[in-house]
Amino acid sequence: MDNSESPGRDVSRLGAAAGRTFLTVEILAYVVLGAMLAVAVLIGVASAAVSLWSAVEARGETQVLVLAVDRLLFVLMVVEVMHTVRVSFRSGRLVCEPFLIVGLIASIRRVLVITLETSQAHQPGKWNPDAQALLDSTMIELAVLGGLILVMVISIAILRLSERAAAR
Repeated sequence: MDNSESPGRDVSRLGAAAGRTFLTVEILAYVVLGAMLAVAVLIGVASAAVSLWSAVEARGETQVLVLAVDRLLFVLMVVEVMHTVRVSFRSGRLVCEPFLIVGLIASIRRVLVITLETSQAHQPGKWNPDAQALLDSTMIELAVLGGLILVMVISIAILRLSERAAAR
């Protein structure tokens, strides 16, 4: 009987050791990813500040302003991703809401950039058949993004309602 039970114990010890090793690697990956995201945020904030200063110097020129807003919203997205990593690290499980918020910010960022870029299309001397085709495709993209934003907002609301119901 000892011979039949011994392999089972060895397998369970091996499984426990593998579990500890994988947990250590996972924690290390979260720490490295968090550090890399922190560096990306610092670089992004510096870049956004330079872009914003350029927009001030250009007296709010639309193209420069579009770039500044785009970079600021990108930094906000990276900060939200960092928050998601932190929440996942603390809870030990994947949390959906922060990912939805990152997707929502990304979608709103794209809507703002498209809106600012297309506001230049109706200026005198810039209208041509290519501009009309670009406008048509951006309108379709805006409609899709609007639907996506609506779906994500509804998803966030449902998640929050289900968390409140589970807490009761």
